[in-house]
Amino acid sequence: MFPLTIAAVVVLAGCTAAVPSAGSSLSTSSTVTIAGGFATKAVDRGRPVVLVAAALGVPEDVFRAAFSGVTPAAAGTEPVVAQVTLNKAALLKVLSPYGITNDQLDAASNYYRYDESAGQTWPRVAATATVSGSTVTITNPGRGYTSAPTITLPDGRTATATISYGKNLSTNGSITSITINS
Repeated sequence: MFPLTIAAVVVLAGCTAAVPSAGSSLSTSSTVTIAGGFATKAVDRGRPVVLVAAALGVPEDVFRAAFSGVTPAAAGTEPVVAQVTLNKAALLKVLSPYGITNDQLDAASNYYRYDESAGQTWPRVAATATVSGSTVTITNPGRGYTSAPTITLPDGRTATATISYGKNLSTNGSITSITINS
């Protein structure tokens, strides 16, 4: 059997993979290990601020500033109505100049709300990818990533993922590319 040489960039579902060097052979694809990627910043106290801010279309620092005026209910409990009203007013005071409405705030906040003490997490889907030679193909970009996952190829090489954030909840925090480290 003759070696197959690839001479173009592979594009799958809008994701660009690395191009093999000239003369390289195409081998059977193998599964790439993608681990982690759901860490939050210490300042966010376990909240996926990067995802909520992106869903609202505001910078992370703006959402943090808005949230600084909130008094959250104790873990595993619901806040009383009066506190919900005060919290909403504090959030919208900062967010409304960015065009954020109460309905938009509710949609993003409710989507990413979870109870860590009950073993819950925010909605997330792990990404999957395969590698053949020097070409990584993203087979499922996943979603809900708040930090870069660790990517290991079967031969021990490592790779770096690029994460995309945006208003679309079904793609917010998804992997858009994987580049093999040299």
